[in-house]
Amino acid sequence: MAIDTSNEVKAIAKYIRMSPFKVRRVLDQIRGRQYREALIILEFMPYKACGPILKTLRSAVANAEHNNGLDPATLVISKAFADGGPVLKRYRPRAQGRAYQIRKPTCHITVAVAPEVTD
Repeated sequence: MAIDTSNEVKAIAKYIRMSPFKVRRVLDQIRGRQYREALIILEFMPYKACGPILKTLRSAVANAEHNNGLDPATLVISKAFADGGPVLKRYRPRAQGRAYQIRKPTCHITVAVAPEVTD
């Protein structure tokens, strides 16, 4: 199974209010798989990160279908990664007038699909 990376099409979801570590755990499961297989995996995994990843994957496939005229049945997930975004910093009051910092991370999810080349 070879992947044609010259026809790679991607979609990016930015500022997702979720830790990139939690998103990467799910992306590792679908990287390199066919589109239909990845859809089934994401539908039935119990993680909150599956929602934004599924949305981004569907967007990448729609881009490939509409802009490049590729068939969704032949698409394979060639790249899938999550980069850290800006961190929202909040403070909680603590004992004796202290403040405790709460960090609310965000991430940018990138999913790229490419057609599978049959030899």
